[in-house]
Amino acid sequence: MTISQGDQIPDATLVEMGADGPAPVSIADKTNGRKVVIFAVPGAYTPTCHSAHVPSFVRTKEQFDAKGVDEIICVSVNDPFVMKSWGEATGATAAGITMLGDADSSFTKALGMEFDAPPAGLLARSKRYAMLVENGKVTLFQPEENPGVCEVSGGEALLDNM
Repeated sequence: MTISQGDQIPDATLVEMGADGPAPVSIADKTNGRKVVIFAVPGAYTPTCHSAHVPSFVRTKEQFDAKGVDEIICVSVNDPFVMKSWGEATGATAAGITMLGDADSSFTKALGMEFDAPPAGLLARSKRYAMLVENGKVTLFQPEENPGVCEVSGGEALLDNM
């Protein structure tokens, strides 16, 4: 079943690159008592993710801050080494966006947002979406119908509905 507005976000452990290497990150710890934007992409360095989706949140980071968002988190079914490098390459890290890897896609599957695109070499990947989570509850959820576009899940589109 796909997550929807009004649902509690499932807890999962994602991975980020910390000062001493890969480190576990609990989604519950990131969202409980906080206002957080989570957006997911099918893959680091893939065309739409790299040229449209992440840049939309880099551009709008200050506007989210002004609306009281504590943190913006980018999730992809990639390892933390790739996510660290990609965050640096896109300017997401410098902008203050948290880059988390869902290496085993457990978070993505718990949300009901997994898909496969074998011709593109993408297996067990995340559909593209953006959501606002307040104190662990999804208060706004904007999934894309097609993983190759970034229309309703971009930073500007999410801001327009907040």
